[in-house]
Amino acid sequence: MIEIIPAIDIIDGKCVRLSQGDYEQKKVYNENPLEVAKMFEDNGIRRLHLVDLDGAKAHHIVNYRVLERIATNTSLVIDFGGGLKSEGDVEIAFESGANMITGGSIAVKNPELFESWIQKFGASHIILGADCKDRKIAVTGWLESTEEEIIPFIQGWKKKDIHKVICTDISKDGMLGGTSIELYKEILQNVPDIHLIASGGVSSIKDVEDLAAIKVPGVIIGKAIYEGRITLKELLRYL
Repeated sequence: MIEIIPAIDIIDGKCVRLSQGDYEQKKVYNENPLEVAKMFEDNGIRRLHLVDLDGAKAHHIVNYRVLERIATNTSLVIDFGGGLKSEGDVEIAFESGANMITGGSIAVKNPELFESWIQKFGASHIILGADCKDRKIAVTGWLESTEEEIIPFIQGWKKKDIHKVICTDISKDGMLGGTSIELYKEILQNVPDIHLIASGGVSSIKDVEDLAAIKVPGVIIGKAIYEGRITLKELLRYL
């Protein structure tokens, strides 16, 4: 059964969504992220993907108070990412209530540090963020591209005990145009024992069904919920 993981992205303490990672294409959906998180919890959701977009841009954790409020006032299992660039940032995230943290840019720019987090905090608490465009890894809140290919990147970190990967196709994110199903098939074929969480482009319940059909273990859904393309009632069968 595919795991449903709604996303809350934070800018200025507000719940927003971007299109293709572009900070200029920002839409505010709710000024109170806790209200959104409680709504998810009330509808049977158990997981949450919380992204500090201010942190991603600032290169350090910013919205940890939002994390703390959600963690304190809900029982959601939260993975938190965005701007985690030091062990101190990671400690703040865990102290503020994160159950897991997601590291993307750091795994490219400072792999030794990221590997030390896996060893110190445990692989079960660290998710690899593999964001890509044209199958090349992108970093720094998607503001920078690299020449690193997505599948070898995931394979390399799997050898270093990473079990969970969030893969976002930036070209799909926030566009409500469908997911990168072929990319996810390829990842599962090449790294068969990875816990892959698909992200970006989910536009309807059919996209969720298609991902479930190829046995993707988890899916992050953002704009499709906020825009009413998918109702929480439709997701009940997966909860």
